[in-house]
Amino acid sequence: MTVDAVADASFEVAEGEIVSFLGPNGAGKTTTLRMLTTLARPTSGEARVAGHDVATQPREVRKRIGYVSQSGSAGGFAKAGDELVDRAMLYGLDAATATRRARALLERLDLPDVWARVPRSLSGGQRRRLDVVMGLVHQPHLLFLDEPTAGLDPQARANLWAHIRDLREEYGMTVFLTTHYLDEADALSDRVIIFDHGRVVTADTPGGLKDRISGDLVEMEVADPAQVDAAVRILEKSAVERPTVNGLWIAGRVHRAATVLPGLVRDVGAAGAELVSLELRRPALDDVFLTLTGRSLRESH
Repeated sequence: MTVDAVADASFEVAEGEIVSFLGPNGAGKTTTLRMLTTLARPTSGEARVAGHDVATQPREVRKRIGYVSQSGSAGGFAKAGDELVDRAMLYGLDAATATRRARALLERLDLPDVWARVPRSLSGGQRRRLDVVMGLVHQPHLLFLDEPTAGLDPQARANLWAHIRDLREEYGMTVFLTTHYLDEADALSDRVIIFDHGRVVTADTPGGLKDRISGDLVEMEVADPAQVDAAVRILEKSAVERPTVNGLWIAGRVHRAATVLPGLVRDVGAAGAELVSLELRRPALDDVFLTLTGRSLRESH
């Protein structure tokens, strides 16, 4: 049986955007990225990167992009500075220019002391930032990052996020990244392109995607089972659909819930019900994925 890794992926990206490919493992994110970077040849369709066709003009595409793979680029026994200069010279830079750019980027990404160190001696976060420098040393127009923070601890992830934002702000660079981290796509992206089973399900800003969910989630807990029905009736007046009940917990989605909560609390109290807790949760990207595909993104790993 033939399985298409990517069956339908149509989208456009504007210059200077940070765009996330979001989806579970096996959704087609990395395969799409490999086609855009000329590492895999499409069997049909057309893709243009920086104005050039990836199938018929691969050399022109490669001149204009940087690529950081999941497994990274830096390694072996060469010193980090030597690897960076060698990489830049492969793109036609002279040694002096390559050295100047490499040192400036290491400083920019908080790696000023790694020039003479072997990459394998660095921490995970340092190695990942060095991988990014490897992808930037020839000053590409576009940077492709495949799962850039996989395996990093929360502090290292947040640190790399800040550097990615700065790249766009300082250089006006277009950045593509693949991720299955919901918070990463939400925090970094101007636009999120959601993949599932080799297809683009939808594409929008993080806020636009979350606005497609019918309201904020309001969850409240009452003190006694006898109070549940009254609380349901009150929440039902504002909810977009009938609330759900789980023991003493009642949950429902409400449009602009923050403006509704004061009256909701007042009405629940007037009905003789005692609220033990009340929570308001804005829609998250996982809610979007669940709505679009019928399953949670977190369940896909």
